[in-house]
Amino acid sequence: MVLPLLATVSLPVKITLPIVILAATAAGAWWLSRQKPAPDTIPQREVFIPVTAAELHPQDYTIVIPTYGEVRARTESSVIPEVSGMIREISPNFREGSFFESGEELLKLDDRDQSAAVTIAQSAVAQAETAISEENARAAQALEDWKALGRSGEPDPLVLRKPQLAEAEARLLSSRAQLDRARRDLDRTSIKAPYAGRIVEKLADVGQYVTPGRELAKIYGVDAAEIDLPVKSEDLAYLNLPEHYRGETTPPLENAPAVTLTAPYAGRTGVWNGSLVRVAGTIDKQSRQLYITAMVQDPYARRSVDNPPLKMGMWVSARIRGRTLQNVFVAPRLAMRGGDQLLIIDEENRLRTRKVTIAWGAPDHVVISEGLKPGELLCTVPLHYAVEGSKVKVTRQPMPKINLPDAPAGAETITPAAEADAGAAAAGKNAAVKSGS
Repeated sequence: MVLPLLATVSLPVKITLPIVILAATAAGAWWLSRQKPAPDTIPQREVFIPVTAAELHPQDYTIVIPTYGEVRARTESSVIPEVSGMIREISPNFREGSFFESGEELLKLDDRDQSAAVTIAQSAVAQAETAISEENARAAQALEDWKALGRSGEPDPLVLRKPQLAEAEARLLSSRAQLDRARRDLDRTSIKAPYAGRIVEKLADVGQYVTPGRELAKIYGVDAAEIDLPVKSEDLAYLNLPEHYRGETTPPLENAPAVTLTAPYAGRTGVWNGSLVRVAGTIDKQSRQLYITAMVQDPYARRSVDNPPLKMGMWVSARIRGRTLQNVFVAPRLAMRGGDQLLIIDEENRLRTRKVTIAWGAPDHVVISEGLKPGELLCTVPLHYAVEGSKVKVTRQPMPKINLPDAPAGAETITPAAEADAGAAAAGKNAAVKSGS
């Protein structure tokens, strides 16, 4: 009976009834939502980021380029005899590590054979001089005989014994040359130091028979030490290196960069001052760096009580004093963002990102040539994710301690305008700083 009744219901009622039910439900939900009390509102407070800041001031900055090298003697050679003989005596300084002075006798060879050669040569000289005297007398007698015979004209050279006299004079010259050589050989039995130096290795001793060309010792000079220092290509723009061109005289080195060497030795640190003396003519094929040679005068001299001597073979760190950048800003490396950005605090105490130009980078600081103004506040806290324009609570403090290099007297200066001359090198340095940030 139900199905027939439903079938009798009209089609419009089937459509409108669900719509009426849904509308009634929505109206009830709306009425209930209106009866809900309004939530309490809490006033929102502005958040301030606590930071430390330091005021920026321009200054002059002297670039110091670090490098390294091995100490070697400027002069190295071997002690070699020029004559044969048995070693009869050696100097007390003819030992490994001993010092000797220029002209000092290091070894004495048995000189009896050389003394006998001198005596024989002296006898030959005397005989040659006698032969010349005899030939002169014979030539004079021959001329008198020619005249006594009443002959006219010039006598023949053979009559005047001129060929015989020339032969006697040649024998005299030869005898004197042999005497000089014999005396030199006698002097060479005393082997003397060619310069002030030190013994590296002793290869002979008393009682040994030596011949010319045999190595008796290895020595080196102590007047000066040299160190070959590699310098990267991008750092060359900051060094006042004299270039040498073909057809020109060697450039003067009076204004060449000064070099400071340091090395640990026996629990202390030695410090030595040197100067540039030479620039390599080629770029090293493996490292692609240019080698410059620094020299330290009198490396074994006592400079102070605590300073050790500069020994050959030591591995030293070097600091080459370069040019001076004028009116630049020095900022701690921790304050850098993205390699070339800093956070500046404006007058409203809001953070502003500032893109800067880096002229030089060091392990703990960077030198900025463009992008900053005197008196601005630099945020010294590393905020890597700070939002542009964020409000900050500033605590002013001095600039963090930075290990600045020593400023040498008379260093060449570069103003910001002239700094464009080193643009290519600065670009390479910027890339290095970015990769290290």
